Amino acid sequence: MKKILGIGNALVDVMTLIPDDSCLNLFRLPKGTMTMVDAARSGEIKNAIASYSTTLASGGSAGNTMYGLGIMGVHSSFIGKVGRDELGNFYEKDMVEAGLMPVLMRSATSPTGTAVALVTPDSERTFATHLGAATELMAEELKTIYFKGYDILYLEGYLVFNLPLLEEACRLSRENRMSVAIDLASYNVVTDMLPHFKDVISKYVDIVFANEEEARAFTGLGPREALDSIAKDCNIAVVKTGAGGSWIKRGEEVVRIDALKVTPVDTTGAGDLYAAGFLYGYSHGFSLDKCGLFGSILAGKVIEVIGARMPQEKWQEAREMISLVAADQ
Repeated sequence: MKKILGIGNALVDVMTLIPDDSCLNLFRLPKGTMTMVDAARSGEIKNAIASYSTTLASGGSAGNTMYGLGIMGVHSSFIGKVGRDELGNFYEKDMVEAGLMPVLMRSATSPTGTAVALVTPDSERTFATHLGAATELMAEELKTIYFKGYDILYLEGYLVFNLPLLEEACRLSRENRMSVAIDLASYNVVTDMLPHFKDVISKYVDIVFANEEEARAFTGLGPREALDSIAKDCNIAVVKTGAGGSWIKRGEEVVRIDALKVTPVDTTGAGDLYAAGFLYGYSHGFSLDKCGLFGSILAGKVIEVIGARMPQEKWQEAREMISLVAADQ
């Protein structure tokens, strides 16, 4: 089994169900996207939703993926930066309990970052993210020893806002003969940082995960054509189309995977858990179609619940389904 190291913004997810789009409109948050906010605006949003019930979970895009891999029993680690505060302690404890060996730097001046996830009745989630201490993770804090013994580096696309860090992570992965996988994060991030994404992917990346909107922002094409375009710059391209399933391409091999048929409650974490399922399969040497099916299973199960954290019974259902697929010849 291959070992996987993840790097990303260590954020505590503050999941909140809201009754309509009024809060999104008030704070001019584009629905279904991630918007960066400063500390003051983050506080205003938290005050506006104070009357609604919220749940906390260790998160961040790569954090969610690595959490899922840990739960699935993959030897995994995660590098990030949190504050010297209760939320930072919560983040570390949550990761350790999932079976990970996190390497968390601590900021002396900034609080742990938060991602306020506003979930509307149509199951769309909109993030207002204050990165806090997460932005202070610097390239020089990455040490070769953190990479030794790992086979795959998994990166979240949001790291493109810190290019020195992203490039140093890729350099160290190559130095340690690791494969590199990246998720494109969000279509607005791809649009804003397109030249940088293209440069990093062409130089370093082996596996690219993108949803339909991100793939279009990256290539200007529909999902199937975007798959071909992305695959020219990496070994494996994955384009997810929500309820339409996903497309995967490696060389001349192309597979289409159906989405799990479920009643969605909240799409938070679907892409992150798809990556976890896919990489679980990849780390065990399964075929592309089985990797995609594992991804669809975890993505389908997580959208049946609120937030990116599934209760134990959902994880058990997912494991049983994955075992059946794995055993099928």
